[in-house]
Amino acid sequence: MSEETPKPKKSTKAAKAAPVFTPTPEAKAQSTQKRIIALVLWGVAIALEAVAIFWLLRPPFDELAANHGFPQWRWWTLLGFIAVIGVLSVIGSQLWKQANRLDPASSKEPFRFFVQNQLGAIIALVAFLPLIILIFLNKDMDSKQKGIAGGVGIAVALAAVLLGVDFKPLSQEQAAVESQVVTQLVGQDLVWWSAGGGVMHLCEGVSDLKNVTTQISSGTTAEAFAAGKTGITLEIQQELKQCGLPTPENLDDIVTWVRQARGVA
Repeated sequence: MSEETPKPKKSTKAAKAAPVFTPTPEAKAQSTQKRIIALVLWGVAIALEAVAIFWLLRPPFDELAANHGFPQWRWWTLLGFIAVIGVLSVIGSQLWKQANRLDPASSKEPFRFFVQNQLGAIIALVAFLPLIILIFLNKDMDSKQKGIAGGVGIAVALAAVLLGVDFKPLSQEQAAVESQVVTQLVGQDLVWWSAGGGVMHLCEGVSDLKNVTTQISSGTTAEAFAAGKTGITLEIQQELKQCGLPTPENLDDIVTWVRQARGVA
């Protein structure tokens, strides 16, 4: 009689289910509004770039204009266009980043996650790179006009790109993990933060909030992320003691879970 193949034993340790983050209807509405405004501002910036390229930098229509070189009024107008394009690009990127804090992308889709979070920098490149190249290729400007206009364009473009980059983008996975961790430690999704601080805290009485001079606020982790906070403090054990909260036995695992959600080794 043949022996039955033994069935693999089921693990007694249940795997931790991945938490899911869903923005509130209010947050979704706010993020949509900010993204629409940002897209409109970016659209105007790119339209101004097109005007600068096809009107301000166009070749002179006649020999008389060619003999006088690049008109000074047109050069000053070009500098004004560069400044306005820069302002529109930066305002749009800041609104876009705020929208991403309200309604983040998923890190499980790397390409979409990158594009959604770095779109401000990408738009700044689109709004400036062709214009800067054509400034240096323009045959009507003299070397001084070309050098100043090109230098201003490069400086404003660099500022717009850097301000458009999100160096610490928030993911749906991080937002969900940190909300679940706070709920586990505190009993509810409630954190505290200061206007000048970068992280969230587990209660109002922690040492990091005692001597702050800026406004102290409280709310959910989602609201704190929307306010620009990067996540809960990793000094969890210290804050649990200061808040009079019990320290869980698996605290090291919790800290590791948070760090992994942030993409930090």
